[in-house]
Amino acid sequence: MKMILKIARAELQTLFFSPIAWLILIIFTIQAGMAFCDVYEWQVSAQALAYKLKGVSMTIFAYPHMGTFTVIQSYLYLYIPLLTMGLMSRELSSGSIKLLYSSPVSNTQIILGKYLSMVFYALMLSAIMMIFVLYSGATVAHFDYLGVISGVIGLFLLICAYASIGLFMSSLTSYQVVAAVGTLAILALLNLVGSMWQDVAFVRDISYWLSIGGRSDQFIQGLVCSEDVLYFIIVTALFLSFSILRMKAIRQKTPFRTSFSKYIGVSLIAVILGYISSRPSMMFYWDATRTNINTLTPNSQKVVAKLKDGLTIHTYNNILDKYYYLAMPKGELRDIERFSMYTRFKPEIKLDYFRYYAKANNPKLDARYPNLSDKERMMEYAKVFKLDSAIFMTKDEVSKLENLKPEGYRFVRTLVTDKGEKTFLRVFDDKMTVPSEAEITAAFKRLLMELPEIGFVTGHGERDCEKAGDRDYSIFAQERSFRYSLINQGFDYCKVDLSKEVPSTVDILVIADLNAPLTPEEQLNLDKYIEKGGNLLIAGEPGRQQFMNPVAGKFGASFLPDVVTAQSESFPADFIIAKPTVEGGALIYHLVMCRFVAPAIRSISMPNSMALLL
Repeated sequence: MKMILKIARAELQTLFFSPIAWLILIIFTIQAGMAFCDVYEWQVSAQALAYKLKGVSMTIFAYPHMGTFTVIQSYLYLYIPLLTMGLMSRELSSGSIKLLYSSPVSNTQIILGKYLSMVFYALMLSAIMMIFVLYSGATVAHFDYLGVISGVIGLFLLICAYASIGLFMSSLTSYQVVAAVGTLAILALLNLVGSMWQDVAFVRDISYWLSIGGRSDQFIQGLVCSEDVLYFIIVTALFLSFSILRMKAIRQKTPFRTSFSKYIGVSLIAVILGYISSRPSMMFYWDATRTNINTLTPNSQKVVAKLKDGLTIHTYNNILDKYYYLAMPKGELRDIERFSMYTRFKPEIKLDYFRYYAKANNPKLDARYPNLSDKERMMEYAKVFKLDSAIFMTKDEVSKLENLKPEGYRFVRTLVTDKGEKTFLRVFDDKMTVPSEAEITAAFKRLLMELPEIGFVTGHGERDCEKAGDRDYSIFAQERSFRYSLINQGFDYCKVDLSKEVPSTVDILVIADLNAPLTPEEQLNLDKYIEKGGNLLIAGEPGRQQFMNPVAGKFGASFLPDVVTAQSESFPADFIIAKPTVEGGALIYHLVMCRFVAPAIRSISMPNSMALLL
């Protein structure tokens, strides 16, 4: 160990005798400072404009587009080749390598000593980053030290991995410029390999694991994953082993075939270890953030914990649907990552994919290929994306697996337990498209428990839960493509006829805008439901007071006869812009949590409203 430290010390002295090490430190500090000041100023300005700031710690350092660490990671690879290009090339070109060979120093000690000098330099770069962290900690309330420091650790490991690659390339040539260019080439290859051969399952897993691009992303976001830690350790050990084998080959004049077979053997060991470490059952996580933003909410964790049986998520991807791109063969791993927070708590979740073609609601496709059949359209897509058309089933073939007609042959998933319980998980016609944790957990609940049922009273001209239109509740109750419909948020719905007793399965009863009075029998059944402690939601609009007041009067409330008005130069008098109260804000949490709307201007528009007297 003493010899390794001596070599590292000598290498650092040589490195800092040249201007390159100092210059990189200066440039790194300036660039990091510029990135930090940009995002810090953004947060200060937002606060001055009375915006409600959330997660300031992670925003400053981990914001996807301009966070300090995010920006640093994007150009970090430019520095390392300049530092490592002379580690071994200088020894080879000057002939000093012969002095090392003649001294009592092993190949391993030489390589580890050289590499240790780069580790010390990486610590210097990390110390510069820590200056920004400490400054933020002194100026940001409730600063999330652990979440941010995990990003520093991730970037430190990334620098160390880059350094091992640069050291190996430096051992291959006596020309420093060639070593630098070679390092850049290897780094470029390791960034690109993640997108190669993604349509071959086993090869895809290996190539995706080999990719170094974005490997520090989860660290920067405050999530420490065993797969990423082991990736950096394995890649670093791999290239250090390559360097040691290279030095041994030069020293002992080993034949190329023998050396090449050793390289292959070491590579296979690394690939096998990497593949094993990337299996969900072998992965461990630590969410370092204060608020556990990278982890399922406690309620979702409880739901997943109740799922004792095996679960398979079947994805049905229609190439003729407008959302076909979500699960193309080359994007399967990215799609699988959408469920990564769930597989952390239940690694045995399986995901598989079925691809087919069928007529779907896709007007743009119809406009592009007006004269082609569904099969011909599928062939065009297969040709463009270089896919084997044989992977796409016909509508009849996929219908034997799942009846997708009620779903409109849209992109959809089914969650199926080993016991046969099944539910759908959909995508939605909004900007986000894919389901969030709320929708995924709601789907899990359907497999595990009896869901709350919302009953809509019918028979008196009420708003209908199945009719489409501006007045009715179809979209709110059961529209499959609407994220916030009841069926997508963990509720069931039904129509209720008050001429009969309200079913015991109904948890909430909705009476919306009666247009006729309840009969004595209907009123009696409603009273029985209320006496049992049933939940009731009453909604009324102007013009229905005479029919709604007998219902509301049971609770000491009444709808006043007149329409509420307010003076306004810009809007009609009956267009009310209401400010939510503190109590109302507790219910309307979307307004309370809205980050980009100042509290002073948060409001709800209420056209043609009437007052409620309590």
